[in-house]
Amino acid sequence: MGSSKLALLLVFVSCVGRCLSTSCVVDTISAKEDFDPKRYAGKWYALQKKDPEGLFLQDNISAEYTIDDDGSMTASSRGRVTLFGFWVVCADMAAQYSVPDPTNPGKMFMNYQGLASYLSSGGDNYWVIDTDYDNYAITYACRSLKEDGTCDDGYALVFSRNPRGLPPAIQRIVRQKQEEICMAGQFQPVLQSGAC
Repeated sequence: MGSSKLALLLVFVSCVGRCLSTSCVVDTISAKEDFDPKRYAGKWYALQKKDPEGLFLQDNISAEYTIDDDGSMTASSRGRVTLFGFWVVCADMAAQYSVPDPTNPGKMFMNYQGLASYLSSGGDNYWVIDTDYDNYAITYACRSLKEDGTCDDGYALVFSRNPRGLPPAIQRIVRQKQEEICMAGQFQPVLQSGAC
């Protein structure tokens, strides 16, 4: 009986230690240091996602980022969405990005528009949490905060340059970053079947 109590205590202490080492206050979440939009540009495929509340692209999500002549970043993205509970369509979106704080270029603001009347338009934070530019990227957006500064409604995507997946070493990095943004265990796989 004593050893089971000790094991339970060790598990509890481990969980408390992990919780204390990660702050879920949105303002404390770090973005990619020295983020380089030129290296980030190009095609990315979503492999995992954590959805926000409301309508969101469900699968076959991809995004093509470009750098304009003035240095600003834009994107065109595509993915399938189900409308009215039964109508599955490929939806196109466009986005423009601005950098509110030039000393932290990985924390951008995104203005997006659905390229059809049934798609939403608006603005969200768009933070590149981590990327190696060649294989993976993890993005994060918090749409609304709780009173304690943690995220009430947000979303995140794990992108890859390859629609077939990421190697195990990079998957470990991705899991660590998912913990750092307090979304571990909340991601779902994104089907990449070429439907869009």
